[in-house]
Amino acid sequence: MIDAIDKKILWIMQSDARISNAEMARQLGMAPSGVLERVRKLEARRVIRGYEVRIAPAAVDKELLAFVFVRVDELPGETVTADQLAAIPEVLEVHHIAGEDCFLVKVRTAGTESLGRLLREKFGAVSTIRSTRTTIVLDSAKETMDLPLDAPVELEKTS
Repeated sequence: MIDAIDKKILWIMQSDARISNAEMARQLGMAPSGVLERVRKLEARRVIRGYEVRIAPAAVDKELLAFVFVRVDELPGETVTADQLAAIPEVLEVHHIAGEDCFLVKVRTAGTESLGRLLREKFGAVSTIRSTRTTIVLDSAKETMDLPLDAPVELEKTS
């Protein structure tokens, strides 16, 4: 179970994953060893699933963002298609969805030519895919992995 202190730790770390243990301990009014122990327990329980670097897509020639709606011929509950899609490097996210389509897949490529190649060669190699519909993103107003956590009352006053 996650208690109030764990929630405070998650809130602090989500806003700055590079925060030092000592600074977090100062903000929480705890000993650094106690904070470190709690963070390790959150990691062990997979509440904290990892730490990532956010790279500017243009800096690595991956400016085109697209969403691909995928329909498949697969029995309910099978994961073959999802596993194959998730193994494609350009695929950032694979979501099993309700409705006419089966999956919503987020991809990043250099441009439309590489997107076309991705769809033909890599998606086309997945035998269970029946059809795809692709939406190209023109601009993103917000893109985040941050969860909407409520700020702990004590931290709202000091932030």
